[in-house]
Amino acid sequence: QVQLVESGGGLVQPGGSLRLSCTASGRIFSIDAMAWYRQTPGKQRELVARIGSGNGSAYYSDSVKGRFTISRDNGNHAVFLQMDSLKPEETALYYCHARTKWSVEFWGQGTQVTVSS
Repeated sequence: QVQLVESGGGLVQPGGSLRLSCTASGRIFSIDAMAWYRQTPGKQRELVARIGSGNGSAYYSDSVKGRFTISRDNGNHAVFLQMDSLKPEETALYYCHARTKWSVEFWGQGTQVTVSS
């Protein structure tokens, strides 16, 4: 029903910035909330940021609050994550997530973010 494709990951120095993008296709009008998660080897996938549909509020993990910004385009075709002041421990595979109005969930394939000198 919904397909998600992430992009924008890569290698960045500590303190640097990256902007992740996630493009949705398919039945995009069924999408409610969208979010970014991240996962490192040996650890559980964790929520980084989430944004609701329409006038929905944005929510952030305490660890990224003030440094990351989640946003969504007007047509709900994409969700973005602006990441500033990146730390080495934030090296992870970042996943885009979407939830439909019927509570069906979709995941992207992930984009690798590596924070290293």
